[in-house]
Amino acid sequence: MTRVWEWNRPVTVREVLEDLQKERSIAYTTVMTVLDNLHQKGWVRREAEGRAYRYEAVSTRAAYSAALMNEAWSASDNPAAALVAFFGMMSPEQRHALRDAVRMVQVDDPGPAEEEQTPAREEQSQAVDGPASGDGDEPGAGAERKGR
Repeated sequence: MTRVWEWNRPVTVREVLEDLQKERSIAYTTVMTVLDNLHQKGWVRREAEGRAYRYEAVSTRAAYSAALMNEAWSASDNPAAALVAFFGMMSPEQRHALRDAVRMVQVDDPGPAEEEQTPAREEQSQAVDGPASGDGDEPGAGAERKGR
């Protein structure tokens, strides 16, 4: 899937094979079997081109990752605690990317006004943004949040 996602276009077994062979020895039939299995599982679609197929990803790598995270989070018996633990594992760069992503989603769907936030919504906000006092991992982060 990595090759299919990287190229972001329909690919043949031969193209994937030639690229993989730069790193290791692998048989044509192995690549063909894997791509066929991915097709059977619905990860790729294929179209006949002569005697071969061209395979194309059904979704992006980002969408796949999001689905995995959602599946894992949904399986938790305590989703809020799972999110807090997950956020705690993140690097400062990942937390910054998360804050940016939450802001992007909030632009699309702002939800209730900040002064009307429920306690649960405020806890979620703090789990992502950290305490509003500015004790976050970035200088001035608290002031930035207050200015939203």
